[in-house]
Parts: sequence; structure tokens; C-alpha cells
Amino acid sequence: MKGVLFVGGAGPDPAAVADDLAEAGLVVAADAGLERALALSVVPDLVLGDFDSLADTALLDRFPADRVLRFPTDKDETDTEIGLRLLAARGCDDITVAGGGGGRLDHLLALALLFERDRPPRRWVTDREDVRLVDGEACFDGWRGSTVSVFPLGDGASELFSEGLRWPLGGLAFARGWAGVSNVADDDRVRVGVGRGRLLVVRLLRGTRDA
Repeated sequence: MKGVLFVGGAGPDPAAVADDLAEAGLVVAADAGLERALALSVVPDLVLGDFDSLADTALLDRFPADRVLRFPTDKDETDTEIGLRLLAARGCDDITVAGGGGGRLDHLLALALLFERDRPPRRWVTDREDVRLVDGEACFDGWRGSTVSVFPLGDGASELFSEGLRWPLGGLAFARGWAGVSNVADDDRVRVGVGRGRLLVVRLLRGTRDA
């Protein structure tokens, strides 16, 4: 089942997550992710967190008590981690995280490290980036002209292949700590695959090509 988790931080435009929301069986907002969801006219099925970063806690009054899950500020998991765990426990095996852009570097790194886990999200969308987990192979449409970077997960990734990228990945192997940064999609459809290991594929949404 598809699940969507809204988190705090800069998030995507409505069009970027429209398909995910249309397919979602469960939508959850974690803390300030509630503001992000409501800004997109999305009413989540559940709201959770310690709500220390929710600017307007009166927003919680819109929801019945059984749809608001409160947690203490001092806890071993972040609100995002709790949201992912809840979605997985309720049968979601394809999870998109929406939000989390900009802000504190430690929060960005913590979100990125979620993809190293045994039950990672499949997608993470901020205001500027569209991050995809590739385990095997995946095709992405509408990417022509986009800047695309590839990062190995775990101990590395090998037997890479691609279609639609200016600099093909075929035959490459990335050891841990290496990456392919600032490739370019020359076709509308981009296909990326990995024979061994897993990849994070990052597409810049606004066309910037920062060094």
C-alpha cells in the first residue's frame, strides 16, 4: 500500500506529489508537516509528534482526538521516524516523504540516512529535490533537462546501467563514499538500474546546477 508522510521544512509543489497522494491508502503528517499538508489542501488521516515545531497548535483542534497521536519531546525517535514506523505497521510498503528541505543540516542528513535502513522510504520530495530509491531498476518520466546525481547506499553499488542520461552509468561501480554528481537527463524518460546494492537518485527540481 502507498503511504505519504508530510514532515516539516520546505516541501514540494502540489504537482510534484499529486500522483503519490492519488494512490495513497494512508496520509500522515508529522509535527510541522501538518502545516505543509494543509498548505497543499491535503487533510491527513493521522497527525503525530511532540508538536514542538508546529507554529499553530490550534490546527490540531480540527482533528478528532483519535487522529492525533502525541509523543513526548524527550524520545529516542524523531517524529519522522515515528511516522515511517506507523505507516509500515499499517501496511504501507511504498512510502513517500514530502518536506524536509532547507533548514538544519543535521535534520537533512538524518532524513537521508533513513534510506540506509532495512525498510526505507521509496521517495523523498523537498522544494528543490526529488530523491528516489533504486533497488533493481526504475524508470522516470518527464526528466528531460534535469540535473541528476547518483549516490550508492550501504557498502557500495555495482553493475550500474542507465538510459537517457548524457553520461551513461553502464559498467560503473561506486564504492562507499563515491558518487556521480551533476549528470543531465537528455531524454524525457530516464532509466536507472543497479545489479548489486542500492542507489539514491537525486533530481534537482529547479534546474540549478550548483557545484
